[in-house]
Amino acid sequence: MNKGHLAKAGLSALTLGLMVLMTMGASAGSPPAIQSLAQLVEHYDSARCAECHEEIHQQWSRSHHARSLMGLNNFSFMSKYLKKGPLSVKSPGEATLANFSCAKCHLPQLLDTNDQVAKELAEVIRRDDKTVIAKLNIGCLVCHQDKAVAHHKPASGVLYGGREVKEHEGAFKQVRKSRFMSSPAFCGQCHGLGPNFEFTPPIQCATLYGSYLHAYVPGGGSQTCLDCHKQGSDHTFAPDFSDKAATGKLYARALPMSVEVLPYTFHPGHGENHPRVVVTASIRNLAGHRLPDG
Repeated sequence: MNKGHLAKAGLSALTLGLMVLMTMGASAGSPPAIQSLAQLVEHYDSARCAECHEEIHQQWSRSHHARSLMGLNNFSFMSKYLKKGPLSVKSPGEATLANFSCAKCHLPQLLDTNDQVAKELAEVIRRDDKTVIAKLNIGCLVCHQDKAVAHHKPASGVLYGGREVKEHEGAFKQVRKSRFMSSPAFCGQCHGLGPNFEFTPPIQCATLYGSYLHAYVPGGGSQTCLDCHKQGSDHTFAPDFSDKAATGKLYARALPMSVEVLPYTFHPGHGENHPRVVVTASIRNLAGHRLPDG
């Protein structure tokens, strides 16, 4: 074999080796290819976690994370965007992932699928099928896998949390500690810093994280999102706006109000009496961000 053939053989072997490594790398960090809405629901179903983490699952099920495509009173908020405005479509069959920019925060796993899944979701929303919509949420895998690390993709078969677990039951064989998950930036991925220019048109929704960074921290605040919204291991992540009594108490603590009343009588002339009152109301914001926000 001459040098030319050897060079070609070596190049072919190198190319093949690189292709194998690239394939291994893609499969190591990527979730299984999801081709349908049913597959999306199944892969991100949090019910499997309830077998060992029942209390946490019950807490999560009461949170807004568990109904991220629904507003108050189980209102499917995406229906109005698909019917009118720049994200609207005439029929579900016209929908693509571009029509679901809201999914970046409300259903981020959708953006890793394809336009066929987007069409199926549009059909579900158009017919207001809350049975299916309720299964699409910010579940365990979104936080403890997809969004759990920064600067690199999550490892395949690994969950992330506050501590390391070398042996874990189920499809995910271990839990790695993620310091990123305890930082405000972790929550800021969805709870807002600034405009999302990657979409057409650009969108701006929640700016809570930006308020935290630009006002609370410079003002000397030192608490994180989890210090206030996740007491201990509570996965309810208050407030639950459907629980008006609990939400009222939370706002009362976050926005204490004091009122001073000064009554007096004004005498502009002889025999004239005009009762007056001066009311001074003061409201302080003790939250770590502007209110309301999302």
